[in-house]
Amino acid sequence: MPGRRPGTLKVFLGAAPGVGKTYRMLDEGRRRARRGMDVVVGFVECHKRRYTEEMLDGLETVPRAAREYRGTTFTDMDVDAILARAPRVALIDELAHTNVPGGRNTKRWRDIEELLKAGIDVVTTVNIQHLESLNDVVEKITGVPQRETVPDEIVRRADQIELVDMAGEALRRRMAHGNIYAPEKVDAALANYFRLGNLTALRELALLWVAGRVDEALQKYRFEHGIGGVWETRERVVVAVTGGPEGETLIRRAARIVDRSAGGDLLAVHIARSDGLMDASPAALTKQRELVESLGGSFHSVVGDHIPTALLDFARAEDATQLVMGTSRRGHLLRFLTGRGVGETTVELSGDIDVHMITHERAGRGRLLPTRRSSLSRVRKVAGPIAGLVLPPLLTAVLATNRGALNLTSEALLFLLTVVGVACIGGVVSALLASITASLLLNYYFIPPIGQFTISTLNNALALAAFAGVAVTVATIVDRSLRLSRRAATATAEAETLSSLAGDVLRGDQTVQGLLDHTREAFGMDSAELTSRTGPEGEAAAGEGARSVAVPVGPDDLLVLTGRRLDASERRVLTAFAGHVAAALERARLAEAAAEVEPVKAADRMRTALLAAVSHDLRTPIASGWAAISSLRSRDVEFSEEDRDELLTTAEESMAKLNRLVDNLLDMSRLQAGALTLRLQPTALSEITPLALDTLPDSPVHITTQGLEDVPDILADPPLLERVIANLVTNAVRHTPEGAQVLINASVLASRVELRIVDRGPGLPPSDRERIFEPFQRLGDTDNTTGLGLGLALSRGLTEAMDGLLIPEDTPGGGLTMVVSLPVAPSLEARAVA
Repeated sequence: MPGRRPGTLKVFLGAAPGVGKTYRMLDEGRRRARRGMDVVVGFVECHKRRYTEEMLDGLETVPRAAREYRGTTFTDMDVDAILARAPRVALIDELAHTNVPGGRNTKRWRDIEELLKAGIDVVTTVNIQHLESLNDVVEKITGVPQRETVPDEIVRRADQIELVDMAGEALRRRMAHGNIYAPEKVDAALANYFRLGNLTALRELALLWVAGRVDEALQKYRFEHGIGGVWETRERVVVAVTGGPEGETLIRRAARIVDRSAGGDLLAVHIARSDGLMDASPAALTKQRELVESLGGSFHSVVGDHIPTALLDFARAEDATQLVMGTSRRGHLLRFLTGRGVGETTVELSGDIDVHMITHERAGRGRLLPTRRSSLSRVRKVAGPIAGLVLPPLLTAVLATNRGALNLTSEALLFLLTVVGVACIGGVVSALLASITASLLLNYYFIPPIGQFTISTLNNALALAAFAGVAVTVATIVDRSLRLSRRAATATAEAETLSSLAGDVLRGDQTVQGLLDHTREAFGMDSAELTSRTGPEGEAAAGEGARSVAVPVGPDDLLVLTGRRLDASERRVLTAFAGHVAAALERARLAEAAAEVEPVKAADRMRTALLAAVSHDLRTPIASGWAAISSLRSRDVEFSEEDRDELLTTAEESMAKLNRLVDNLLDMSRLQAGALTLRLQPTALSEITPLALDTLPDSPVHITTQGLEDVPDILADPPLLERVIANLVTNAVRHTPEGAQVLINASVLASRVELRIVDRGPGLPPSDRERIFEPFQRLGDTDNTTGLGLGLALSRGLTEAMDGLLIPEDTPGGGLTMVVSLPVAPSLEARAVA
């Protein structure tokens, strides 16, 4: 309607279906209606939820529009009817919904934009999985692609975003009680999308997304109102790291400060020079970055030449409340000579940010003055003094020959130019030598009285002082530029070398030999190898001197490079290489140790199961069969035909049970000895599960299967998998009360298939979930007529032998769910390529 203000948008955001978004939206509408507002229901989908449908009472509903699509009639929101009705507020569910083809817009959020432009306030709902930016993340978590999405910007522009939150356990209970989906869909939903892990991850996504929007709103408010100070909405602690040895102490101290405040953030920042030159050790910074991230913080690098200002600008930009710095490493004399340091200046400029100056073992133990390597080559070191002694006399000879052609000012400028030239060639020492020589010659030959070393006027004294000042200034600038140029070249080379190493690591080229080859090539050495510190090779490497460089790799090894001498900067980069070699070496050793231990663990599990079965499970069928056969052979009792049939049946069942048990034991013994080769092959659950169920005795408990045909083939040994399923279903039937059912459900999660056997029995407390896999552990049950508790132990052993997992979970509403996770079989194309 022309002239009306644009409408406002309020969004109820939820982590998953069933958290109560629609209920909250209708409750909001009822509250506004009670305040006298004109409220209508534009579109609401109750999904037959009784409590949600009750919230519609008393609210006017705009009739839906009917549209035909491919021979079927569908109903959808009627935008034109809402515009014609022109209410103050419209309640519209499912913001990301795709409209039935035939309407004016393809997406519901576009309909809502029309209503907002017409001046109608809209209250709507959306789930976090429908946001476009999180679509791929949600698919990785749940394994379910989201086809209906809404641009994040649409939700960001909402005037109000309210999170409808519910814990994952509570949501699963709502599902189990039938408050979300129809009863026939509950088990499948709980086994797939509504897993506790999925719901927890989605809830975290929703909380973080809303927290980000709240932070944006806060920053916008502060900007609009010109608020530059820090608002302590939560503790954010910034720790300044230099790459020095005190860095780890400061990081851990800052982490302890964060731990004392719930919800605090740890941010480490390193101030890098704006010219791109790095004073800190890359290896030390990498180590400190890893420490910060291991403590749950984040590492940042900020460019700036004035460190206190850069630190405080970063802290204020991050809304930090506290700044942690180390006390100065400078000695007392250096502090006296150079004045205030970075820490004192930062404290003075900090304003409302608390600054913690942390002492450490390196405090006050720095060098008196920084050491500086010469920036000049050997040729320039020799040529500079010679030029300082030769060029001024040569210029004197030329000017004396042409005396009278130039005035004193021009002659002085020529001498000054000569001094500058010498400074550019030889640095500070040569410049001072040239300035002294030039000033003496100028005074003796050209300044009256000529032929005497005298200074008759103040101008002459200033001229001589200018010689020395200009010479030193130019020489200092030249020397600094040379040093910066050399440091820039060194930093570039180091960055390229470390970047190349990082590329190898990211590409997966992390084997020890691969890193050694890369190290040898990067430093242009003849060889690179690992040796023991205590062995003869290590001692020889340590004593070779110029031809060999040895760097520690872990506590017991040395990285030895042979070929040429490395300077200090190259050794610093080599230390970073050695760190990667040490990590690769440690991974290789751990993998080797794990490979050695795993067969022992497997053999121990198998041995335990075998001994348990021999000592217990064999006894029951043998005793039953023996008793039946002994009774039949007895001549003291005359049995009827029915009694004889019953005894024969008992004997037959006992022998069949004994035969199955012996088969299991033989297979496990062969597996333990390495003599049983698993016949892993693509296996269809839809084929194996019915075979396993056929072996079960009759039971009043109904068994239902779902999704077996919808999952891909798994990589398994069919006979072993059949035994696992039979054992688990038998256990589920045993604990499910009569009249209830056992559900067998299959679903895909990433590259694995999960088979879930769900019972409605008494369930298990978390403390007993591992005990049920111990042989003969039936949690206090002393009834041995239904088995001796070996089935679950055998099932886990067989599942793990097939590279699978057997995990117990709670069944929402009561009961236990056994989850068998096995890898998906490779496709025909993948096998052909392999």
